[in-house]
Amino acid sequence: MTSPKRIRVLIVDDSASVRQTLAAILGNDPEIEVIGVASDPFVAAKRLRDDIPDVITLDVEMPRMDGITFLRKLMAQHPIPVVMCSSLIEEGSETLMQTLEAGAVDVILKPKIGAADHLAEQALLICDTVKSAARARLGPRRNKTPATTVQTKTPAPKLTADAMLPPAARGGAMAKTTEIIVAVGASTGGTEALREFLIALPANAPGVVIVQHMPEHFTAAFARRLDGLCQVSVKEAEDGDPVLRGHVLIAPGGRHLLLERQGARYHVAVKDGPLVSRHRPSVDVLFRSTARAAGPNAIGVIMTGMGDDGARGLLEMKEAGAHTIAQDEESCVVFGMPKEAIARGGVDCVLSLEDIAPHVILQQSRR
Repeated sequence: MTSPKRIRVLIVDDSASVRQTLAAILGNDPEIEVIGVASDPFVAAKRLRDDIPDVITLDVEMPRMDGITFLRKLMAQHPIPVVMCSSLIEEGSETLMQTLEAGAVDVILKPKIGAADHLAEQALLICDTVKSAARARLGPRRNKTPATTVQTKTPAPKLTADAMLPPAARGGAMAKTTEIIVAVGASTGGTEALREFLIALPANAPGVVIVQHMPEHFTAAFARRLDGLCQVSVKEAEDGDPVLRGHVLIAPGGRHLLLERQGARYHVAVKDGPLVSRHRPSVDVLFRSTARAAGPNAIGVIMTGMGDDGARGLLEMKEAGAHTIAQDEESCVVFGMPKEAIARGGVDCVLSLEDIAPHVILQQSRR
């Protein structure tokens, strides 16, 4: 039997220590092969003439050409899944949002001090991020110390939403009201999918709560950018925020988002807790809490992303009386989460990305 084809990766970073560390981390994974490293985009471009990788890891700040410019050129000419590996964490969050808009599939946080050590501690996450990126479906965008061996950690048990709250009791949610809540989950490719979905919502749209798999420090900048583009108001969720018509709350990176109810009014709780379905925030946690708090007053939407986070929760929402929607394969960057939700029987309808917002508004008028 032939061994499975490994994911071929090109590392582009001006730091020799970061290149060595990333090469060691990725090369230590049996599913990944590092085919080369480059110190800047010009060196990378020469390598691409002879060998096309499955994934590129790319720094933002580099000599001769910055990573965002290189990314835009790459996406316009020869789209390849790109994972940005950047030290622009706090002051550069807006810049990193630009990289996602330019076509980056995901990001890896790299501190300015001790970057190599930090990356080594995140070995498992880095490998998973590269594997996820390799599955992305892309099209052209319109708009000198030897490397040391890094031992990856054994994956922790995969927890379910039980780690945060119990399942919804049958008949536990209140009967239908005039207020509809829309709960949305997304991962790889979700930043652009959410932008398109939210831009299409009218100013009086039902309240929306969102989990987008995204690291800390990024969700606030992501929310601000969307707020400037959309008719609805968009912000990073804070504990106790009410869920109101015409408002969108996005889970902060690194914390779970739960929907709660007091009487006929809804608000969110932002909580620490373990990784659920290997994520924090977790879509399963949001969806389960929505099933418990809103039941038939909710609409659930699961969008592009790798893995199965949200599949169990969406089924629980459906069983509680919610209307459930999955993004179709054609419009997904990665058809993992929607595919798993469909397979589990938790989806009422499968729609293209451009049809989801109109369908949500239609359902609102019918419920």
